[in-house]
Amino acid sequence: MPMDAGEIERMIKAALPDATVEIRDLAGDGDHYAATVTSGAFAGKSRVQQHQMVYAALGGRMGGVLHALALTTAAPQG
Repeated sequence: MPMDAGEIERMIKAALPDATVEIRDLAGDGDHYAATVTSGAFAGKSRVQQHQMVYAALGGRMGGVLHALALTTAAPQG
């Protein structure tokens, strides 16, 4: 059963409470999403480390119930 965009957002915000999260369903199938996540927790981290933090928030669902997630991460500016 595919993951709902709201569930993805809730999981990310549970791990990164200050995060701003935008989720888009790329194919309309509930299986291929794009996410933009901005969090102060990403400050000083490499892009790979930022992505690892988001994948950890998703608790191993990547590749299973969540088939594909195009991920963009950033620390807040300013």
